[in-house]
Amino acid sequence: MTRSGKNPNERLRSAKKRTASSAKWLQRQLNDPYVKLAKAQGWRSRAAFKLIELDDKYGLIKPARRVVDLGVAPGGWSQVVRQRNPRAAVVGIDLLPTDPIEGVTLFQMDFMADEAPAALAEALDGPPDLVISDMAANTVGHKQTDHLRTMGLVETAAHFAIEHLAPGGAFVAKVLAGGTDADLLALLKQHFTTVKHAKPPASRKDSSEWYVIAQGFKG
Repeated sequence: MTRSGKNPNERLRSAKKRTASSAKWLQRQLNDPYVKLAKAQGWRSRAAFKLIELDDKYGLIKPARRVVDLGVAPGGWSQVVRQRNPRAAVVGIDLLPTDPIEGVTLFQMDFMADEAPAALAEALDGPPDLVISDMAANTVGHKQTDHLRTMGLVETAAHFAIEHLAPGGAFVAKVLAGGTDADLLALLKQHFTTVKHAKPPASRKDSSEWYVIAQGFKG
């Protein structure tokens, strides 16, 4: 035994396990064309291409004067908004720190905190035209629990959008395989003219993520 009281063989085995997992992740990153493109084009993450592809299909960003980015870190989605619509005012929030982005007001706080919605609303000089959410709960390895936690975030994001969007506005959020839960889908259809699901090409094929796109907020 070492002075720390830990068996060095156990440490070695756990290190090997981590190394194998890290190696698999690294290999996937190295072989991912979107990762290479993101670095070449200056995007902070490959996730930027998901919003680019959704915007190309649904025309989300150009009409928006004010945008709220939920789960903003590391900032790829806000980068896309600013590049495609430099006049848009953007406010982002995340538990994780986010390096400054020109034209974007950033909050490092929990979106689920009671004071978060008011802080976001007050940071914009008027109601947002677009609310985007790439949030997902930290996984615990239990499929049903992970799904419920992430859908809880989506539901909170949807209620924020419904309470704050300007008429005609849009809401985009990450959901998991199976799409939006029935109750939430009914709520979105009640408040938006169109509600669709999409899996942009930049989403990895083995990923369970989809996106819900709700447009034409009825106010």
